[in-house]
Amino acid sequence: MSSMESLAQLEVLCEKLYNSRDSAERAHAESTLKCFSENSDYISQCQYILDNASTPYALMLASTSLVKQVSDRSLSLQLRLDIRNYVMNYLAARGPKLQNFVTISLIQLACRITKFGWFDDDRFREIFKEATDFLALASQDHYLIGLKILNFLVMEMNQANSAMPLTLHRKIATSFKDQFLLQIFQISLTSLHQLKSEVPDELRRVPISLALRCLSFDFVGSPVDESSEEFGTVQLPASWRPLLQDPSTVQIFFDYYKVNDTSISKEALESLVRLASVRRSLFVEDPARSQFLSHLMSGTREILQTGQGLADHGNYHEFCRLLGRFKVNYQLSELLNVEFYGEWLGLVAEFTTKSLLSWQWASNSVYYLLSLWSRLVTSVPYLKGDTPSLLDETVPKITEGFITSRINSVQASFADNSPDPDNPLENAESLQDQLESLPYLCRFKYESCSLFIINIMEPLLQAYTARSRLPASGDAAELSVIEGQIAWMVHIIAAILKIRQTVGCSQDSQELFDAELAARVLQLINITDTGVHAQRYQEISKQRLDRAILIFVQNFRRSYVGDQAMHASKQLYARLSELLGLTDHLVLLNVIVGKIATNLKCYAECEDVIDHTLSLFLELASGYMTGKLLLKLESTKFIIANHSRENFPFLEEYRCVRSRTNFYYILGCLVFMEDGPVKFRSFMEPLLQVAVKLEASADAAFRTDVVKYAFTGLMRDLRGIAMATNSRRTYGLLFDWLYPSRMPLLLRAISLLTDEPESPHPYSSSCLNLF
Repeated sequence: MSSMESLAQLEVLCEKLYNSRDSAERAHAESTLKCFSENSDYISQCQYILDNASTPYALMLASTSLVKQVSDRSLSLQLRLDIRNYVMNYLAARGPKLQNFVTISLIQLACRITKFGWFDDDRFREIFKEATDFLALASQDHYLIGLKILNFLVMEMNQANSAMPLTLHRKIATSFKDQFLLQIFQISLTSLHQLKSEVPDELRRVPISLALRCLSFDFVGSPVDESSEEFGTVQLPASWRPLLQDPSTVQIFFDYYKVNDTSISKEALESLVRLASVRRSLFVEDPARSQFLSHLMSGTREILQTGQGLADHGNYHEFCRLLGRFKVNYQLSELLNVEFYGEWLGLVAEFTTKSLLSWQWASNSVYYLLSLWSRLVTSVPYLKGDTPSLLDETVPKITEGFITSRINSVQASFADNSPDPDNPLENAESLQDQLESLPYLCRFKYESCSLFIINIMEPLLQAYTARSRLPASGDAAELSVIEGQIAWMVHIIAAILKIRQTVGCSQDSQELFDAELAARVLQLINITDTGVHAQRYQEISKQRLDRAILIFVQNFRRSYVGDQAMHASKQLYARLSELLGLTDHLVLLNVIVGKIATNLKCYAECEDVIDHTLSLFLELASGYMTGKLLLKLESTKFIIANHSRENFPFLEEYRCVRSRTNFYYILGCLVFMEDGPVKFRSFMEPLLQVAVKLEASADAAFRTDVVKYAFTGLMRDLRGIAMATNSRRTYGLLFDWLYPSRMPLLLRAISLLTDEPESPHPYSSSCLNLF
């Protein structure tokens, strides 16, 4: 940079780089200026820009270019030290006058070069002292810069960098933690106390952010997935103990929560979440731990009483997370020992109930509240002493509130009966989150809960049955709502049956209640495919309901039909016999396989339902005992004997092409359970007919989509059967069927279409996948 004229030209380019709306103009500027970040000869030019440029965008270019340069460890030690010293002096002299984004970039530069030179020279570590020198200056702007330096230093030390080996990063982070992190956290607390009075929110925001970064540090080298909102115990070192036992440490974060600025209050709650997650062993004596817990409960009690700040969604979500951490890190007996436990529990129950009523607004936060209650009820059997837990009165109301909220949510969600990725019935992950804690709550007072569910389910079943007898579906929107409400109830029952846990009732009575709930869903199976409902397989609400039924059957099978559960569920089957005439496993399996066959017949164009159905079919066929039982059923025999496209139209759908391989894998597993080549040849008859038709086709026909799909489908079918061969005997049966009779067909197809690599049905690929 030889003259001020060329500097002015560079400033124009920088303005275009950061501000231009023309992508070509931005790309030209980026190409022209990239030499500053790629060539170390331009480091001195970056310093010239910082000293002389008049626009913040030119300063930003110089700073970001130096960040990239110093990440290259090939720079000499002296050069890196010179850059570090220059940047710190620059911040001290000109920092208060710079645009915030330029200041941040320069601070990042200082922190990056500090980390990369941490073990090269002790002078790099002087950044901590220099940051505290900023705090000692009279200027409020310098004080803010000092806090920002510490803030970004903690972030840089905690964050792995692709330009640095992970082992070196951990060594540097550990060294930094041992030497400075506690002091920095103390500085953040001191700043929070000093800035409680009337000061700009920007000045308050930085120390609360600094405290949060300190508490979020990776203390043991096991980083938390940033995409996950959940984390484990915060492993604070023992040297932090006196600071956490000081009541003012927790209180300052509750005080800052009361600040009107939502970004400050949210970070205050995030800090409290981490404090509530501190390892139990940090408190050597029980009284100290109890005092810490009491202070946390007192602060949350005040928030529950006033409701301050909870209208903000970010605050609300973090507060739910904070409540959820109480039972994760503390025993129920410890909660009971807090003087105002009863009042606190009542307020949390009231807050949970209100949250359930606001299901649209709080759906992602209620998970943490339900998790708290489920952990509380699972601890009741281990509770010693006579102090009442008060859960008997609160938990049933919360359980009923949750179920009612799911039913009430359907009216809005199903108004147009169209796919909605945010609808839990369409989102398996969201559904799992919402139902994960429910089984423990339901089984806590299972008799009353099951009666509540039945009282909701019965009218819905009656309405759905009545609709099946009508000549037409009538009000389609109303029927979709009914199906949505039943789908929620089926999912709830499925979640309950997935967890067999006895809390407050005997094993026999638990089985009876399970039977009562299961009977309603098994009764539903007979309704869904009759009358007008048999004409509604294209409807989204009908598909959601059938997916819910499949999930119920999977969970019910694992608890009561699996190989290990077949002889330990007499009470359940006795009650099912009374209610539905299902006397044993074989009769029940026949109902299940009948539903499987119906789904495979009727859902020709819904790949999701087909995949769910095949997943259930595979589970049944894979079990040694259930697989043997399946072969005794007429419905299974029908599927094995009639696996043609006429009976199962999904085999004709290209979108289900992967499903047909799974279908034939399952059938192959069942067929190979029985000895005898005669049954195998009978099973292969439909595939033989397809092969014979293909062999009779003219060469020109092999270039048509019909023949291409038929051949590719045959290869996928054979591939599925080949996957099921697990012994010399079964492999020999398939090989003898293929060779030599069918080999000319395969060779012919490959030779005819090797010149069509772009074909949507590549023959060679199909054949190679088979072999």
